[in-house]
Amino acid sequence: MKLSLSQEQLAAYVDRQIEQFFPDGTAGIGCYLSRTLERVDYCFSRVRNKYFLDGEQTLFNHLHSDQYAMFLYFLSNTVWRTDGNARLASKIYGLNKALHAVDLFYEVELPSAFLLSHPVGTVLGRGNYADYFVVYQNCTVGSNLDGEYPVLEEGVVMYGGCSLIGRCHIQQNTWIAAGTLVMDRDLPRDQVVFGRHPLVASKSTRRNVQEQYFLS
Repeated sequence: MKLSLSQEQLAAYVDRQIEQFFPDGTAGIGCYLSRTLERVDYCFSRVRNKYFLDGEQTLFNHLHSDQYAMFLYFLSNTVWRTDGNARLASKIYGLNKALHAVDLFYEVELPSAFLLSHPVGTVLGRGNYADYFVVYQNCTVGSNLDGEYPVLEEGVVMYGGCSLIGRCHIQQNTWIAAGTLVMDRDLPRDQVVFGRHPLVASKSTRRNVQEQYFLS
């Protein structure tokens, strides 16, 4: 993977940002960085976008805000997975909110291959996510009043301003149109979905989310 900063420079850069926002002297992400970048490399290598992959190698530019938001999620989640360091993971999670206005808690398990596309205002809760997930701005995945969260199969794209709430099973290759609200409802595969709860409709599509946004 081609980095815009060396690993040492990147670790120092993130540590300085954390210290700027949370100046209590307890940063130090260096020991988590290699594993995080392995996860970033795998994810970016599957994104069909010239800024993520140049045909020969993956690209990570710390000044590309979508990439950096994805990196900070992977970093916070890696910290949590590695040794349960909730204090540091919370700071990285908070840094991501401050820089990108995206709410991706470190305990949320996003898939290995996903894409955030200018995700300002997006909140992704504790749903069950699968590979080839794409999310745009101002989207929400959240629970109903009974604490039930959506289950998403492979190849789901959420366009701007849409929400998945509660006990939903979103099957493979589902395109959720801008402004759509789905609540406590299952959706069939290979559909474009639109409308707002309870008036949600869908129509079949031959387009494929994975082929559109990702490489096999």
